[in-house]
Amino acid sequence: MTDAVQERICVAITGASGSLYALRLIEVLVKVGKPVDVIISKAAQLVFATEVNLAIPAKPQAQSEFLAQHFAVDRNLIRAFGREDWMAPWASGSGQPGPVVVCPCSTGTLSAIATGASNNLIERAADVALKERRQLILVPRETPYSEIHLQNMLNLTRMGAVILPASPGFYHQPETIEQLIDFVVARILNQLNISQQLMPAWGKDKNDQE
Repeated sequence: MTDAVQERICVAITGASGSLYALRLIEVLVKVGKPVDVIISKAAQLVFATEVNLAIPAKPQAQSEFLAQHFAVDRNLIRAFGREDWMAPWASGSGQPGPVVVCPCSTGTLSAIATGASNNLIERAADVALKERRQLILVPRETPYSEIHLQNMLNLTRMGAVILPASPGFYHQPETIEQLIDFVVARILNQLNISQQLMPAWGKDKNDQE
């Protein structure tokens, strides 16, 4: 098992509001040389068009090329897989090891993962992460939460997943939307144990990080 295989990170994007979180996360990961595998739901494509006026192609190969061009990085750093691609490495425990981040995570996807539905590659990748005891980070973006949502989060936490709501803080005195986005993305990177300069650790200012 090579280091190159181990370091790939799966970023699955569902139809919850918050496409900017996914874009920024991918941007930061590939800029530091972390290979990313992307799975984009059909609903997420609609959200991209609505929230950031970004027309994501339908086919995985076109998505890979589009994202590599969008982030101005080497094509090999980004691979896209279709939601029905059951031969993708993330569909099996013997395939691609590495963390899975669902960002943003719709409450429908949250429910499917909690019950092991595995109706598509996003749900299956999360299911594999749980059964193989690998890192699974779910970034729900919903408000308010129903009892169903909260129970699913509790069940998934007990299974080993990390529930990281897209709830930016304000103690860093943000002045832009980008700073609010970076607050959440920094938390995801911290969970992935990837060094980041987006947000200082508590008790430090940005000058301490430089």
